[in-house]
Amino acid sequence: MVRDVTGKHPLYFEAILQLRDVSQVVIDFAEEELVKNRISVPKTEKVKNGWDYYIADSNFTKGLGKKLQQEFGGELVVTSSLYGQKDGKEIYRVTILFREASFKKDDLVEYRGEEYGVKTLGKEIILQAVNEGKKLHVKYREMGKIKKKGISL
Repeated sequence: MVRDVTGKHPLYFEAILQLRDVSQVVIDFAEEELVKNRISVPKTEKVKNGWDYYIADSNFTKGLGKKLQQEFGGELVVTSSLYGQKDGKEIYRVTILFREASFKKDDLVEYRGEEYGVKTLGKEIILQAVNEGKKLHVKYREMGKIKKKGISL
């Protein structure tokens, strides 16, 4: 369902999608989803390490963030802040931050001094120890502590 923004201010937005440290493939995917679903994007802004997309539909933006995480693996942070009130109801603006992982499925990585193979990038990172085969579930907030070493076979 396409959100009707008829009658809204030309710069009206409900959410900001922040793409940080992402590849061109991620940017293309996000932009294709916005076009395919005819979502109003009144403003885009190039920032130091990525892009900000001001989007008129917060529910779509949350869904797009989840799609990006499922498709590419990475950190997804959803925050909201009170923007104002309308008809006695509180209005919130949502910010969706997506930061792509520097490693992919099947990569060989080092985490806490040990070597692991990356098994899955979903809601969390699943690593499998190279030497004894034990699996480890790692939250995306720990993503910066995982260093890529190569591609495991």
